[in-house]
Amino acid sequence: MIEQHTHKRQSIDWAIIGVYLALVLIGWLNIYASVHSSEATSLFDWTSRTGKQFVWILTSLGLATFILFLLPPRLWEGISIPFYIVVTFLLVVVIFVSNDVKGSHSWFDLGPIRFQPAEISKISTSLLLSFVLSQQNFRLSRFKDFMLAAAIIVLPMLIIVAESETGSALVYTGFIFVLYREGFSGWWLGLIGLVIALFISTLTVGSYWSVVGLIAVLLLIATLSGTGGHPWRRTLAGALFILCMAFLPALLEWGSNLAEAHLDYLNHRIWVPQEHESAENFWTFLPEIKPIYILLALLAGATPFLLYLAYREKNRTVAILAGAFLLGVALVFSTDYIFENVLQPHQQSRIEVLLGMKEDLAGVGYNVHQSKIAIGSGGLLGKGFLQGTQTTFGFVPEQTTDFIFCTVGEEWGFLGCLVIIGLYTFLIARLILDAERCRGNFTRIYGYCVASCIFMHLFINVGMTVGLMPVIGIPLPLLSYGGSSLWAFTILIFIFLALYRNEKKYF
Repeated sequence: MIEQHTHKRQSIDWAIIGVYLALVLIGWLNIYASVHSSEATSLFDWTSRTGKQFVWILTSLGLATFILFLLPPRLWEGISIPFYIVVTFLLVVVIFVSNDVKGSHSWFDLGPIRFQPAEISKISTSLLLSFVLSQQNFRLSRFKDFMLAAAIIVLPMLIIVAESETGSALVYTGFIFVLYREGFSGWWLGLIGLVIALFISTLTVGSYWSVVGLIAVLLLIATLSGTGGHPWRRTLAGALFILCMAFLPALLEWGSNLAEAHLDYLNHRIWVPQEHESAENFWTFLPEIKPIYILLALLAGATPFLLYLAYREKNRTVAILAGAFLLGVALVFSTDYIFENVLQPHQQSRIEVLLGMKEDLAGVGYNVHQSKIAIGSGGLLGKGFLQGTQTTFGFVPEQTTDFIFCTVGEEWGFLGCLVIIGLYTFLIARLILDAERCRGNFTRIYGYCVASCIFMHLFINVGMTVGLMPVIGIPLPLLSYGGSSLWAFTILIFIFLALYRNEKKYF
């Protein structure tokens, strides 16, 4: 009996539980540091956010115990479909019945408790995605199977966007790492990165340089993949082509200056007859020719030729690259329309501030500016617990939720930030390691889903507080104030621990 109890205890990954408790405790202390001067008189003041968060922590621990020791682990696979349907229904309903909270319609008001179904949706999506991908006859390489997996991810994501919760919706892009682990082509990961890079470059440096950069990237991929001809010849020819395209604006400017000098010579040195006016009009028209038009004219002839070669030689790589180029050019010329007509004005402003297109320290850039000051003022070791001036005097809005990381930076310094990021890194790595140890596909895939959700929250939130990501409003897992977020991550993590514990009992 004692031996069996010891075996069950050893089947639980206590390292994950230890990191979970450490992050929850650190979050609670930093919430207190953020509000102690304005709200709380002690850590257990039930009228303040610190006291309320302590209640959420206690309920979360009870919930974790219930999931880990009382509920049968097989339950989660069985309820994945109805759970997903119910949560999706709640996501739709909340749009119509909720109050406007800072432009978002995503909260149910249940008396003293507010509930956000978008947080629970990460759990339902992870469970159903794990259930579908773990089926024996499922293959991501089949189009219909891929579309099914994509629909499971995209459906709640689109509904959450309709709730004006862009940050929560962005987390769902992390499921691409789960699909990659299960056989999804790495080309798609590269394509997503290329789309993001084209969008940013078009806004910042213009369409011409974006198309030039697209050509350079696709040419490099073609060279590395060994597509047709001698590699060195392809590389040299491609490099010369890109070099010419890169200097095309300078050449045109030189030609324009030469034309103007020639006109000055004609106007001041020699009488220009009437019949030569057409030539003068030609020279004055030349500076109006935009480099992007010349570049597109050249590529309009090259692309069909590449497609023809791909068809004749049955070269799939060339066909993919040509298709990627056409899609990339379409994205470049639709970026301005998307930015002006699809994104909301506040989203446009945040992106412009992030990319350095404008500076608005008193408006949309205020939060990030104050957050940088708080983190930078912490130095190496920080100012000490409850000693942060930016934190104490409330210069950073939303410091208990979206910007709690700047409290860590100011009071704990660089080393404190390093410890926090190290704990998250260990947690994510441990989840992946445990997932790889599992024999069951459902448990392995679900472990990757949990790790992806935590990673995306960490990446977006920390990036937001240091000015590397736009301010989109997303909590830091287990640290930020809020019951919905804490419950959601507790359920996510402890469902995996229960599944992992169930598998460890048999080997």
